[in-house]
Amino acid sequence: MKFEIRFVPAIAPFLVISAAAFLLAADSYSERPGSPTPKPGGLTVHEWGTFTSVAGEDGSAIDWDALGGKDDLPGFVNDSGNRCTKWRLTGTVRMETPVLYFYSPRELDAHVKVLFPQGLITEWYPQAEYEVYQKSRSDGSVSRLAPNLNGIDTSLRSLTGGIEWKNIKIQPGTAPALPTESAPSRYYAARGTDATPITVGGQHEKFLFYRGVGRFPVPLSARVSSDGKIVVENRGHDPVPGVILFENRGGRLGYRNAGALTDVVTLERPSLDGSFPQLEYDLENALVAQGLFFKEAQAMVETWRDSWFEEGSRLIYLVPSSAIDAMLPLEVDPAPSQTARVFVGRIELITPETRRSVEEALARKDWATIDRYNRFLDPILKRMGSENPSMASQIERFHIEQAARIQGSVSAGRCR
Repeated sequence: MKFEIRFVPAIAPFLVISAAAFLLAADSYSERPGSPTPKPGGLTVHEWGTFTSVAGEDGSAIDWDALGGKDDLPGFVNDSGNRCTKWRLTGTVRMETPVLYFYSPRELDAHVKVLFPQGLITEWYPQAEYEVYQKSRSDGSVSRLAPNLNGIDTSLRSLTGGIEWKNIKIQPGTAPALPTESAPSRYYAARGTDATPITVGGQHEKFLFYRGVGRFPVPLSARVSSDGKIVVENRGHDPVPGVILFENRGGRLGYRNAGALTDVVTLERPSLDGSFPQLEYDLENALVAQGLFFKEAQAMVETWRDSWFEEGSRLIYLVPSSAIDAMLPLEVDPAPSQTARVFVGRIELITPETRRSVEEALARKDWATIDRYNRFLDPILKRMGSENPSMASQIERFHIEQAARIQGSVSAGRCR
């Protein structure tokens, strides 16, 4: 199959899907742990993944180091060859860990490709053909970039990334040895399903994995009002099927369900008296209501527990499957008898509490507290500097000290 390159408008429509309100799904779905995954009658393909963005002062998604932070992937995962320079890319959205599962009652050879308009796929497994196309700003012509990505538009605005897996062997009834490393990684949790094992070019796995960074519009904006409430606006034309507001302050957590969102809602901050088990239960059932098998929903929540529920404030929302099809066009050959694509969006919020926590930690040189904000620290510091210019020198000193503190340790084992 050849890639068909289509450059889409900056605003993609978010289409309506029929879905229960985000966290009300727990009341409508009765399957719980131990329920068997349904036996497929033909080829079934399920996918889950996440999009992460950071809300600016006006609520819009802002540029950030979307591929920065700790490297959480095993060393056997393939990459674009620019692992140590990818920090130069500027994007508004991190596309995190989409995985494609296959279920088949018989052996099959399959072929899968994914396009990523206004984005770049940066990591994947098993091995695949990686392609990047760029539209010329001068004459509008489209050309494929060389493997070293020389001349790449680092803003991603003129790119269409792509990934293609050829000759996938779908092998029911087998149990091949899967690659593992001694270091922990969130990657492995995605294996906890009944998906059919696959082999591509001698590499074995239970799914196809890919990750990237992009500049596509997200359906929601979110800003902190002067009285500390969160104003959430649907900037698309169609409802976003479910939204929750989550906060974690020093290990105390709370969340508030906004349900489906068609226009604008102002949310009170949640009281910090919630529990992780209840939140996980609600999320798993909401994901199942969107089309995942129960073990897939468990695997997704297990994969992202430490990230979704880390220190700070954020919105977590369900993305319509039709919008996913527009953002990440998927082709599978042979055509599946059933396909489900379930993605969760995340918008990181820079609240007064977050800024105060970071400011106090800077004054104390409290690296443990600062490290809790991980990859979101840079946009937090930029906001603090813009609101309080007198902090500019303190922030600059921090950057110097931070660089010295981590020199030679960040991603050192993966730059080769």
